[in-house]
Amino acid sequence: EAVVFVHGNNAGAKWDRLLTPVAGFARVIAPEMPGFGAADKPAQWPYTVAAYAAHLDAILDQLGVERAHLVAHDFGGPWALAWAADHLDSVASITLINAPVVINHFAAKLWRTPVLAEALSRIGNPAVLRRVLAMRDPGLPADALESIAEHMFARGTPDAVLKLYRSTGPTARAPYVDRLAEYSGDVLVVWGADDRYVPFAQTDDYRRIFRNCEVQPIPGTGHWPWLEQPDVVARYLT
Repeated sequence: EAVVFVHGNNAGAKWDRLLTPVAGFARVIAPEMPGFGAADKPAQWPYTVAAYAAHLDAILDQLGVERAHLVAHDFGGPWALAWAADHLDSVASITLINAPVVINHFAAKLWRTPVLAEALSRIGNPAVLRRVLAMRDPGLPADALESIAEHMFARGTPDAVLKLYRSTGPTARAPYVDRLAEYSGDVLVVWGADDRYVPFAQTDDYRRIFRNCEVQPIPGTGHWPWLEQPDVVARYLT
């Protein structure tokens, strides 16, 4: 049994502020997924939700994890939930942090726009992204801004992002939502209430999907609430 942290569309949003308190009493696993961070970024990999779920399954199998407490952020939510839908008996609990049900924010629309998205990837750079992030998530610490911006423009990651968003479309939950309704374990939804990408209203969808769902808003925080208020989020999680 392990607590498995699944990042979303940026491995630069480090889990350290949550890993440390959880590691005091549980085994923790925090892989970097294909296309992100130090993981491989193969051009021919499918970059679909199903492919990420299969990759997560292989990781857990290789590490001998029989039951997993899932902690997922952003696109890691669809990846982790797609795995969970096929392994309900292996899911010890689920914690979702600003993990979208509908993925159709402004940036997602840009990434799905042919030619324009490729052009922006070529002319964009970490410095510009840092400024954008600082405006949209003013509570992010400087080290987090730096890490997120650098990871987004790592070699191979922009292509992976475009393929991921284009393969998924606005609704990521359709293939597995009915099976998740059978899950009777505990589900915690932690949400930065001022998220400008994925609105807090999407938490209502999780209340409808899961039998035992607790929602904890984190006022005054954006898309990465554990980076802004780590002690608060860690208390809910632990």
